[in-house]
Amino acid sequence: MPRFADLSVSQFLDALASAEPTPGGGTAAAITGAMGTSLLVMVAGLPKTRGNTDEERAVLAGVRDAVQPMTARLAALADADTEAFNQVMAAYKLAKGTDEEKAVRSAAIQQGLRLATTTPLDTMRVAAAALAQGVLVARLGNRSAASDLGVALGLLEAAAAGAALNVRTNLGSLKDEAFVAETTAALDEMSAMVVTDLADARAQIA
Repeated sequence: MPRFADLSVSQFLDALASAEPTPGGGTAAAITGAMGTSLLVMVAGLPKTRGNTDEERAVLAGVRDAVQPMTARLAALADADTEAFNQVMAAYKLAKGTDEEKAVRSAAIQQGLRLATTTPLDTMRVAAAALAQGVLVARLGNRSAASDLGVALGLLEAAAAGAALNVRTNLGSLKDEAFVAETTAALDEMSAMVVTDLADARAQIA
């Protein structure tokens, strides 16, 4: 399958709507986040800022530089999420007739589930980082683009929430207790950051 970023919008929507197991929610979350970062870059790049000062334009130029690579990263994570899920499905299809086969299958499943957990965790990490930049855009950006920024924030919120849901779902099937604890702590920390930054950004454009 080609990269999801190379599909037309219609082709991607058809792929999501198909009965095939992939692409699914994790891929959708990453693409949603990429749309959010793209809008954020657009608003940050508008020539007129809140106070129309050179200082604000310099800060927003820094935001653009920080956020632009996130779009490509999220597009790559959309593909990675599907690949991870396919790896899990392939592991479940391995032979389990003997004890040795069962052990190999179990290890492969755990390896796949771990990848299927770290991938959406990365999606959430990028979305959270973009939302932190969104606070600056809300504070300094052009008021006329408030609705565009609001949509960007909503998309990034959805991306973070969707990614978090996938992480928590997969953690329930993992046996590595240390990894589960570490990942849960990271997820909780990022979730709190997302809530704080969303509230801050939205207060600036209310």
